[in-house]
Amino acid sequence: MPPDLFDAATPFRPDAPSLADDEAPAPLRRDQRLPSYIADHRKRLRERFMRDAGSAMPDYELLELILMSAVPRQDVKPLARRLIDAFGDLNGVLSAPRARLGEMHGVGDRVICELKLVEAASHRMARARVIGRHVVSSWEALVDYCHTVMAHRETEQFRVLYLDRKNVLIADEAQGQGTVDHVPVYPREVVKRALELNASALILVHNHPSGDPTPSQADIEMTAAIARAAEALGLTVHDHLVIGRSRELSFRTEGLL
Repeated sequence: MPPDLFDAATPFRPDAPSLADDEAPAPLRRDQRLPSYIADHRKRLRERFMRDAGSAMPDYELLELILMSAVPRQDVKPLARRLIDAFGDLNGVLSAPRARLGEMHGVGDRVICELKLVEAASHRMARARVIGRHVVSSWEALVDYCHTVMAHRETEQFRVLYLDRKNVLIADEAQGQGTVDHVPVYPREVVKRALELNASALILVHNHPSGDPTPSQADIEMTAAIARAAEALGLTVHDHLVIGRSRELSFRTEGLL
């Protein structure tokens, strides 16, 4: 069996725990305790967060609160600021690839795990607001979900939202992963999966890592091909959303579908 990720055989990292996960933490010696100014700063951050759930806090302070659990014995403000500078905002930090996070000074396995845990939780919360809901009445939540999951990806991803006869979202599936400017999509596989799910309609979604949601000619041709394949089987393509960094484009609204 390979050694535990954080056992004694693992090279030391400042943010790695000193004990195995299933052991109770040892009491801190006086020389291990946080300096009072750091402890007071953390206390003030927690109090401010509890007053308004962090609505008035900048991204780097929210990130500090997240990092405090992963790095319990150090001042994490400099690390939070470095991460925000590197990835733009809190969403960018949480959605950054593990490999890129690992290149940052002060970021070890425990920090990456904490960030990815928060990212996974945010995705599930956003998804819970739309899955099993009528799409028309929850359209804004649906668009928010797509932005949460896709807007900060560094490569293109193509997703299909499958709807039943009442336009209730029954499945959300990634159909393809691509490069920074291309993702392979196969219309036959898209409609085949719709039949397997007993879906009646589809919403197509993909992101543009460049941040500009303007569709390419390839996007337009691919959408038309899926719409033809769907129509032949009695399925409806309601829309194709292209997710940019800060806005989205609807094929239906633009008259492209």
